[in-house]
Amino acid sequence: MCPTLPPPRSVEVTGHVRTIRNQKRRSFVELGDGSTTVTLQALLDPAQATGLGTGTSVRISGLWQPSPSGKEQSHELHAHSVKILGTADAESFPLQKKYHSSEFLRTIPHFRLRVPSQALLARLRSDCEYYASSYFRAQHSIRAYPPIITSSDCEGAGEVFTLQSRQDPKQDAGSIGESREAHDFFREAKYLTVSSQLHLEAYVHEHPQVWTLSPTFRAEKSDTPRHLSEFYMLEAELRTESLSEVMDTVERLIRHISLNVQNSPLGKELMDALYVDNAEATQSLARGETIKARLNGLKKLYWPRITYSSAIDLLKAADSSGEINFQYKPDWSAGLQLEHEKFIASEIGLGSPVFVTDYPKAVKPFYMLPSEPSEHPSGDVPAKETVACFDLFLPDLCEVVGGSLREHRLEALEDSMLKHGLLGNDGSARASSSSLQWYLDLRRYGSVPHGGFGLGFDRLLSYLAGVDNVRDVVPWPRYYGRCDG
Repeated sequence: MCPTLPPPRSVEVTGHVRTIRNQKRRSFVELGDGSTTVTLQALLDPAQATGLGTGTSVRISGLWQPSPSGKEQSHELHAHSVKILGTADAESFPLQKKYHSSEFLRTIPHFRLRVPSQALLARLRSDCEYYASSYFRAQHSIRAYPPIITSSDCEGAGEVFTLQSRQDPKQDAGSIGESREAHDFFREAKYLTVSSQLHLEAYVHEHPQVWTLSPTFRAEKSDTPRHLSEFYMLEAELRTESLSEVMDTVERLIRHISLNVQNSPLGKELMDALYVDNAEATQSLARGETIKARLNGLKKLYWPRITYSSAIDLLKAADSSGEINFQYKPDWSAGLQLEHEKFIASEIGLGSPVFVTDYPKAVKPFYMLPSEPSEHPSGDVPAKETVACFDLFLPDLCEVVGGSLREHRLEALEDSMLKHGLLGNDGSARASSSSLQWYLDLRRYGSVPHGGFGLGFDRLLSYLAGVDNVRDVVPWPRYYGRCDG
C-alpha cells in the first residue's frame, strides 16, 4: 500500500529572481529572499513568466508540492498567480549567473547585498550581535552608548579623522581648511572616535561592568585584507584588579558567540560551505573544512597564555635555529610583526587562540597599568618596563582583541601622560590634550581599579565565516583610497 501524501499547501512567497529558464511549456524560476542560501524553485506557465528576468522582484502564489523523484529540491512551487513588484533589465543587471570576483562586487556594494553569500554574512552579523548582547545581559553588564565625535585620540597614534564643518554650501572645496578657526563648528578640533574606551571608563566608575558595539574610525593608510577605515569595535570595561579576569571575559564571550553560531542553522550553512557563490566544488569544500576547524578550535577549554618576553625568546630561538627566517628579526623593544603573530598562533595555539601578555611599556598607550614586579626580564634586556596588557591572536587572522588594566592612580597617570607628551612640565595639559582633563578627573575623584578590552567585530566575523578579506564582511567597506556609496 502506498503511503498517503499530505495535500499540497497554498503559499505565497516574495523574492528576487536569481535565474529563469524558459521552456516551451514551462518556465523554471529560482527565487531568493536572503533568508537562506538555498533558492526556491517555482514552476510557471510561459505567459506567467512574461516580464521576468534576473533581478526582478516578484510575488508568487501557488501550491507547494513535492518535486518528482531525482530532483535536487524536495518541493517546488506550482504558481497560480505572479505579480511583478519591481522590474529589472536582465541584460544590464550587474549580477548575472556567473562568478563575480570580490573586487568587482566591492564596486557595487548596493547590489552586493543581494548576493547569497552576502545575505548570509548579514545574518551572521545580526546573530553574533545578538549572542554578544545575550552574553553581557547574563553578566548583568550595562550596554553603553558613547559618543562618535570625540575630543581626543585615545590610542595616541594620530591616525584620526578630523571633523570640519562647511558653513557655506557654495564655498569652493579647495578653500576648506584655509581658515581653521572660521569653520570649527565646535570651536576647537574634534575627531571621529578611534575607540570608546575612555568614555566607557567613565561609565565603569558607576556601573561594575559596561560594554558597547559601535563604529570606530582610523585614518590609517593600510591597504591590507585586515584593515578598514570604518569598522565596528566591541568594547567592554569592568571593575577588576586582575588581568586574568579581563582575559577570562574575552574567552567566555568569544566561546559563547562561536558555540551559538556552530549550533545554529546558519552555522550549518557556513560549515557546509553553501554560501560560496559559483565557486569550484573543491574550493567550497576547503572553505567548509576551514570553518569547522576554526569553530572547533574556539571550543577548546584551554587557550594558551604566554608573556611577550617568552614570545620573543621563542621567536629568536626559531629564527636562530633556521626553523624559520623572519623578514623582521625579533627584537624585544620593536613589538611584534604579523609574521611573528602568525608563528606564535601556529606554534603555541595549535588551532586555538593565544593570549600574549605584558608588552613593553614603550610600545603601548599612556593609560595602561604597569605589570606586576614578578614579571622578570628576558635574557638580553637589562632593564625593561612592561604593562599589564594582552593581545589575542586567532590562527590565520592573528590579532583580534587587545586589552589591559587601566592606570587608575592620578599621580602615576599624570607621570605617564607627561612622558607621552600629553602634559607640560608644570603638569598643565598641552593644547592638544586639554580635552583629557576630564579623564584625569576620573582619577581625582573616587577612582576604582578597572580594565577592559576592544574586540574587532568585523575581524571576528571574517574568521567565523572563513572570509579572507575583512572588506567582504562589511556591506559598505571604507578603506584607504575607497569609499563607495
